[in-house]
Amino acid sequence: MRYGTIDKLMEKLVIVRGGGDLATGTVHKLHRSGFAVVILETEKPSAIRRNVALSEAVYDNIAIVEDLSAVRVISWEDAIAIIQSGGVPLFIDPKAELLKTVKPMALVDAIIAKKNLGTNKDMAPITIALGPGFEAGKDVDIVIEMASGHNFGRLIFEGFAKKSTGIPDSIGGYDKEHVIYAPVGGTLINIRKISDIVEAGEPLASIGETIVSATISGVLSGLIRNGYEVTKGFKIANIDPRVEEKENCFTISEKARCLAGSVLEALLYLNHSENKEI
Repeated sequence: MRYGTIDKLMEKLVIVRGGGDLATGTVHKLHRSGFAVVILETEKPSAIRRNVALSEAVYDNIAIVEDLSAVRVISWEDAIAIIQSGGVPLFIDPKAELLKTVKPMALVDAIIAKKNLGTNKDMAPITIALGPGFEAGKDVDIVIEMASGHNFGRLIFEGFAKKSTGIPDSIGGYDKEHVIYAPVGGTLINIRKISDIVEAGEPLASIGETIVSATISGVLSGLIRNGYEVTKGFKIANIDPRVEEKENCFTISEKARCLAGSVLEALLYLNHSENKEI
């Protein structure tokens, strides 16, 4: 068994709220670093980079990203079995009800909602949050900066991360063009799949009678799940103009790995500052 006794497992238990592609980077790194990790997700996660999002276990019962498997569970007993076998259990638990009976050493809010959906310092001895919407030192112990630039990934001990500008990061010389939003509301029906090479103007999906077309040529690096109910303006796809980077569709991104490193640093720092031994 990976952790031996239940007591040993609980000493290293970290609960991560969110299982999207950025959260998956954190889950993957913490798991590799010897922590027992549990994911809490919503009933209908909307990951775009689905190939590298453990949240897909909500729909498929299991999701595998690189060398790590997440398995959807409904009981704590099943969760323990998954952890001991080397996997990561995932609960559909958007309100973190699990914390009423399970006491982790740390909680990480990696929902990336750009606002606080209920995480607070009382949830665990150590609390960490990614991105804007949280006040470090009040809502959580440490906030991780997510604004692009020099301070990306920096630990914030007091105050807030920068607010989101709503402007996507530039990729291959393209700014807004590589991100596609739903032109209307309705049920999304996929025509192409993630990792396809597409040309500008080519149909990617449909929403009712409306065709959603590629804005630029490149690799379809992200596409929301087929059959998902979207609202107008909802982010539904990404295109990477660098066709030579096609394999990136199947691996955790550098951005997710950077944030994961910051979470691990914050966790070790806070644990050490409380004179605990990991």
